[in-house]
Amino acid sequence: MGIGGSFWDLLKPYARFEGVDFLRDKRVAVDLSFWVVQHDAAIHRKNPSVRSPHLRVTFFRTLALFTKLGAFPVFVVDGDPSPLKDQARVERFLRGSCLDPSLLRNPSESAAGQTASASRKRNRVFSTWVQECVELLEILGMPVLKAQSEAEALCAQLNMEGHVHACITSDSDAFLYGAKCVIKGLQSNSKEPFECYYLSDIQDGLGLKRKQMIAIALLVGSDHDLQGVSGFGTETALRFVKLFSDDEVLDRLCEVGKGIIPPFHRDIGTHLDYDMHEGEAASRPPHCSHCGHPGSRRAHLMTACEYCINCDSKSCIMKSTGFKCNCSSCIKDRIIKEQRKQETWQFKACQKIAAEHDFPSKEIIDMYLNESSHDEKGALVLVDSPSFRWQKPSVENLVDFLTFHQHWKPCYIRQRIIPMLSTIFLREMALTPDGGAFLYDQYEFHAVERTKIRYGRPYYSVKWKKATHSSDVARTTSKEELESEQTSSQIAEESMDPIDDPDVPALLFVDGCSFLITEEITELVQSAFPKAVEKFLQEKHSKETKWSSRKSDKSKAGSDPPKSSGVQLSITEFYRSTKPAVRRAIQAKGKQKNLRAEEPSDTSSNISPNLDQEIPKSVRRRLLFD
Repeated sequence: MGIGGSFWDLLKPYARFEGVDFLRDKRVAVDLSFWVVQHDAAIHRKNPSVRSPHLRVTFFRTLALFTKLGAFPVFVVDGDPSPLKDQARVERFLRGSCLDPSLLRNPSESAAGQTASASRKRNRVFSTWVQECVELLEILGMPVLKAQSEAEALCAQLNMEGHVHACITSDSDAFLYGAKCVIKGLQSNSKEPFECYYLSDIQDGLGLKRKQMIAIALLVGSDHDLQGVSGFGTETALRFVKLFSDDEVLDRLCEVGKGIIPPFHRDIGTHLDYDMHEGEAASRPPHCSHCGHPGSRRAHLMTACEYCINCDSKSCIMKSTGFKCNCSSCIKDRIIKEQRKQETWQFKACQKIAAEHDFPSKEIIDMYLNESSHDEKGALVLVDSPSFRWQKPSVENLVDFLTFHQHWKPCYIRQRIIPMLSTIFLREMALTPDGGAFLYDQYEFHAVERTKIRYGRPYYSVKWKKATHSSDVARTTSKEELESEQTSSQIAEESMDPIDDPDVPALLFVDGCSFLITEEITELVQSAFPKAVEKFLQEKHSKETKWSSRKSDKSKAGSDPPKSSGVQLSITEFYRSTKPAVRRAIQAKGKQKNLRAEEPSDTSSNISPNLDQEIPKSVRRRLLFD
């Protein structure tokens, strides 16, 4: 959730839409709870029969993030939730169950006890799901960090201190914790760009900084305080916090919460060169009811209105609907009214804030400012945090884990993990090219087959050859692959999100040899096998050259095209230009017909010069193109 109201809608105009290459070779912090909650609800709503959707989503999304997008994900899980968030969860549970949230004030009642018990039971189930996902990620070799409290807080800290380049979460609280770049939605299989929000863009567009956004969360509500201040929406809170600078906004909220009305900056009317005492009304002279200009209507009957005379009129002009006089007295009057309106709104807003009990919460402010997550020297404290190391997945442990939890066949699991293994293999070859390593201990690099466009960007189709020392395993693998093709269609029916569409490598058999075809990132293949890529590009260029030369030879071998004047004739002009040829053809055919009929020779000399006009037009066209 994050900040209540429509805060994401407020930030929407300032989102950047990044493509597939945005996360290439970048570290990104992933809020694991966001994945589990979002896609568990989505998949269960569409297909309740799906087994363990949290594991399915985590498995395929991790593969997509690591292989297709080329990112280095760091997963973060929640620690012990704060008491404030526990209370907010119970209140949200009450609202979802159509119960009275006032039960929280009487925890001794049986209804409140049952509600809290149901909420804790649901949290235990969710914690079990997260723990299973963590076990899966560790088998895949992904680094997993555990936060002290909120996962998005640690993601934001890692981003703010430069450990990762971005955070993947839909919780807008990440900005309040100090995140600089937040990716809200990620669709790795989509050609459409994904939403990416930068704190600098929000500052330039809305004029909001971190403490001002914390103030908005306090006024509107958040995961730790669902209520906020009564009467404050997103737009109202934005208007109020922009009255103060980022450095003083939280102090001013504390003063207002105690009933102290702070002095507001008055920018209205400062551009005018007149002095006016506060609360003193401007003396406004009478205005004509007909034209609306200074002076009464009787006075304008005796003396013409100077404003109307400037408009080339001898008498007053009838004022239009919505007319506003622009004389100095009217301008002053409008400024005073606007100032009083602003002061009235500010006073009422301060009254609403002062009416709240213990507002603002000092605990929430300290939590957002990360006052409790640093040591004495100001360094970030990470709980149970291993080093950022991406290791090779344990294939056999992965097969055992997913076979037990998902009931997938081992051949299906091995087939889906190959793209991840090939990506790791290419990265290792780019760093230490020794030429003796094997993919999956069975395949060696053979060649680059072709270039393929996927997700809006080019990929290389790489061909891997089965090593000779494992020829006996090839027969077994091919049989398993055939079985996986039969079961993959059944398992694919569970896929309810485009992100779940995995890359499936193809298996080929040529002259008794087994080959594997995978799709790899072009830059990664170039770094790992530069000579093979250079050879592929040269062959591709030579093929294109031969094809173009063959095409030019065919065009030269054909008949020479008729000479043209370079101007395209209309259909009428075309027939006019060919009319003499048509006449000669008609006359020749007429002579032949006369000779066959053995008519007298003098008849042939009497052929009418207008014979072509006597023949139907369709006949003439056929004679023309015969």
